[in-house]
Amino acid sequence: MESIHLPPLPRRVLYAFGSALLLTFVLLRSLAPESSTFRVAHRGWAPAGDLLRDIRNSTLGFEHIFVVGLPSRSDRRDNIVLQAALSDIQVEFIDGVLGQDIPDKAIPTSPDHKRPADPVLGCWRGHMNAVREIVRRNLTSALILEDDVDWDVRIRDQLQDFALSIRALTQPLLRGDAGGYADPTYPMPSDNSPESVPDMDFYQLPATVPPSTYPYGDNWDLLWVGHCGMHFPFKGSKTIPKGRVIRHNDVTVAPKKSLWTFNIPFTLKETYPEHTRAYHHVQEGVCSLGYALSQRGARKLLHEVGLKDVNAGYDLLLRWFCEGVKGRRPGRQCLTTQPALFHHHRMAGPESHMSDIGNHPNKFRHKAMTDMVRWSVRLNADVLMEGRTDFVDQYPD
Repeated sequence: MESIHLPPLPRRVLYAFGSALLLTFVLLRSLAPESSTFRVAHRGWAPAGDLLRDIRNSTLGFEHIFVVGLPSRSDRRDNIVLQAALSDIQVEFIDGVLGQDIPDKAIPTSPDHKRPADPVLGCWRGHMNAVREIVRRNLTSALILEDDVDWDVRIRDQLQDFALSIRALTQPLLRGDAGGYADPTYPMPSDNSPESVPDMDFYQLPATVPPSTYPYGDNWDLLWVGHCGMHFPFKGSKTIPKGRVIRHNDVTVAPKKSLWTFNIPFTLKETYPEHTRAYHHVQEGVCSLGYALSQRGARKLLHEVGLKDVNAGYDLLLRWFCEGVKGRRPGRQCLTTQPALFHHHRMAGPESHMSDIGNHPNKFRHKAMTDMVRWSVRLNADVLMEGRTDFVDQYPD
């Protein structure tokens, strides 16, 4: 068959065609909403050059991940190494400490100091060793986890949502008043600040200045992402910003019947619809299962919690650090999410083996489980190792 040769298009036609394409692109960009956050929020995507992409790396957007635990708990280390490998995450262990091995002279005290119980003291020292490493190595940031935590198969998606929300709460607005923030009570409430501010919708987040240092924003000290309960900021608080981001229809959030907290009232569960997640500043956090520190935050924490009176459990010390009470300076930028992203995993076996700090009944747990995590990495280990995607949902609707 004889080939057909078409004459080349005149150059002016090519120029006109290219100009039309360029004009179409400009018009589409101008018709898009001012904030491009909704488009960024699509899972697994971020614009070129955006630090949000770093959350997909092997340390979840932090420079390092430390896991704190006693070397004698080899069962926990085996578990955490496997689930980290299945999640393409790199971790480094920080040896926990037995409280009885800490001399009195090594414990910061006050005139009315009473030595805490040995398990409580050992927990504090183990975490301080991790914090000290962040400062000593001059790491830009690090995530610190307990050795019995578990997380969702979709942890990177969850952290990406978290990062977008933290940016909305702490980064300067891209447009509007110079230096203004979406939360009028940020960075710390003033005398004329409102007691409460309207919720920010995750799907309509304001456009903010892109961060230059961390994917989670440039102005945070501590990100408390693993806990047993958290209040929304109290109306009367003078040290904690009141803004919150609300994400509806988060399929990674367990049904209400499976949510619990140590903090009552459980406003998230009582006020918002099923599968709602909230992002806000820390208020009365309980349990230190997982938290991240910036270099700035690690130095402050080492000063305020490592070198001042140790007279309570480590989670209480973290709370006081974030709230600026009990002799700790105010103004710390600590942020969190409800429900948490890292939770206790409860292995099958004697329940008395669950903790090296608290006492648990001497009953036998026949089935392993993880609090409030739907697609648990530990409980889906077989699925992940076989390359399947039919994940077991602990808390189906």
